[in-house]
Amino acid sequence: MPKRTRFTTWRPLATAATAALLATLITPAAAADAAPRESRPVHSYDNAIREAVWVDTGLDGDRDGKADRVAVDIVRPREPARQGRKVPVIMDASPYYSCCGRGNESQKKTYDANGDVTQMPLYYDNYFVPRGYAFVGVDLAGTNRSDGCVDVGGRSDIQSAKAVVYWLNGRAKAYTTRTGTTRAKAAWTNGKTGMIGKSWDGTIANGVAATGVEGLKTIVPISAISSWYDYYFQQGAPLYDSGPEWLSDYVNSPDARAKCAAVQRKLVDGAPRTGDWTPLWTERDYVRAARKVKASVFLVHGMQDLNVRMKHVGQWWDALAKNGVERKIWLSQTGHVDPFDFRRATWVDTLHRWFDHELMGYDNGVDREPMADIERRPDQWTTSKTWPPAGTRAATLRPDKGAQAGVGTLGLRRGHGTATFTDDPKLSETDWAAQIDKPTPEKAGFVTRPLTRDLRLSGSSEVTVTATPSTPTAHLSAVLVDIGPATIRDYADAGEGITTLTDRTCWGASTAGDSSCFKETKAKTADVDYTIVSRGWADLGNHASDLTGAPLTPGKRYTITLDLAATDHVVPKGHRLALIVAGTDKGLIDPPADTPKLTVDLSRTSARVPFVGGAAAFARATTGAASATPDPTLLDGVRDPRTAHRVPGGSQ
Repeated sequence: MPKRTRFTTWRPLATAATAALLATLITPAAAADAAPRESRPVHSYDNAIREAVWVDTGLDGDRDGKADRVAVDIVRPREPARQGRKVPVIMDASPYYSCCGRGNESQKKTYDANGDVTQMPLYYDNYFVPRGYAFVGVDLAGTNRSDGCVDVGGRSDIQSAKAVVYWLNGRAKAYTTRTGTTRAKAAWTNGKTGMIGKSWDGTIANGVAATGVEGLKTIVPISAISSWYDYYFQQGAPLYDSGPEWLSDYVNSPDARAKCAAVQRKLVDGAPRTGDWTPLWTERDYVRAARKVKASVFLVHGMQDLNVRMKHVGQWWDALAKNGVERKIWLSQTGHVDPFDFRRATWVDTLHRWFDHELMGYDNGVDREPMADIERRPDQWTTSKTWPPAGTRAATLRPDKGAQAGVGTLGLRRGHGTATFTDDPKLSETDWAAQIDKPTPEKAGFVTRPLTRDLRLSGSSEVTVTATPSTPTAHLSAVLVDIGPATIRDYADAGEGITTLTDRTCWGASTAGDSSCFKETKAKTADVDYTIVSRGWADLGNHASDLTGAPLTPGKRYTITLDLAATDHVVPKGHRLALIVAGTDKGLIDPPADTPKLTVDLSRTSARVPFVGGAAAFARATTGAASATPDPTLLDGVRDPRTAHRVPGGSQ
């Protein structure tokens, strides 16, 4: 059993002997002052120091014969510097500061005549600088005012931010201008850095943490990627009709576009549309380096995020747990949405206490709170002491033909017979789910009887399919569905589960050039008859390896195991749980070259689903189903990742 660290086990802030000694030497009032529980807004934001430096990355990505320097914009309180006190750093390294903007209102950096930042996007500087933190906004190499080229999660991206962490610890060089020789030193910081960011920004936080860099104390990755291969492919199936070269070109500065043709070529050549694993993906796989992570991790993700999908959460979380990383998680019902826009007040308070604990050392109790917050219904949250909860075990569910032709059953007994479907790229998982009780030619569907009690899924699932294709190419989708009425966040809407209002609320101090006031939001809901719980995809040509695919022999039987995304969902009493196996999931994967007909061998097809209580809980909830001995492998925050997904010939 791998060694793991529960969320309640943290670095000690002081020994019991030290605490007893302090208690005898100081009065209660003085003791309260000596052991603060939160940072307070006692510093002037209007009078804060605003400056820019350029940090030497040690790389020459644009091949101009000079080391690339990345631009670092800083907002920090003036008073601690005057008093000789040093402050911790909150850092967001992003490619989006000039091209596209950050946050729900797409804010960009703006500058004064001296080139110092006037508006820093988002609220982090407004809120935390008055509380004694410095905020640092880093332009990734190749973006905004930085040298170099964007390489989409590769060495240049990660080194852009890692070099800044090093500079904050006095171990890298920085300059007061982009091309000058006057050195800049970070004598004002205590060297403790926390990284935060959504999407690509949070991905950089993951990647920097996976280097084990000294001085990085915590990361808060929001909707972040853990392996770039899994952003573009899943087990050989393409998730988008373009590769990383498109994303690089999208954020590159005009100067980088003129210089970075070689990097663009590398991104094209290293990411073949076959979906084969290449060295480019190894460089961009942070999961394999999770053993190096020293920073604590506060992870936030939308369970219906169809941009950065929940597979990134499951494999990263499991690897962190396996390696004893201190961690906390929030899972919402939204899509690709920041918690500031779906649970604002609670989020800001929790983030404040998290940074206070991790960067200022305040014993504020955040480490003793439940590990997980999970949105069960719109704006209704529950907690779990650990995640997945203790006692969560994988149950093996098996599809069977059922009494009605074309509509199968799902239970614990081994199935028999076959099910046949023809890939229809015009249909999606929602089309399949809407027709779950009808035999339709594009899917194979299997449903439990109505549950007699609630049944909770928590963690990552796998579906093993044995199928015979009629063509040399075939893609597979596997989907778990909660069949029954519910009100959910409308993640398919443009707002991905939120509606933006006109009223504003303020979070911190403001200046004429940088307001702390942002538009409020509310939940955008939908009434549904079914809820997609989890999904996964694969190219059947990858049956022998997650790393490479091969043409299929029509008429030959193949077996492949599909990884389904992590989730946490309660199927209520009276609802049914369904498994759907089909071909192309419209809008989520690209179709194969052919239009295959697939025959599924039900006796060799199954789903391993993590239930709280395991197979016994499933049996109790599906009264009349056969009982089974629960799988002995606990999934309490640890599941050995599939090693085939990683480096050829290697292990984690």
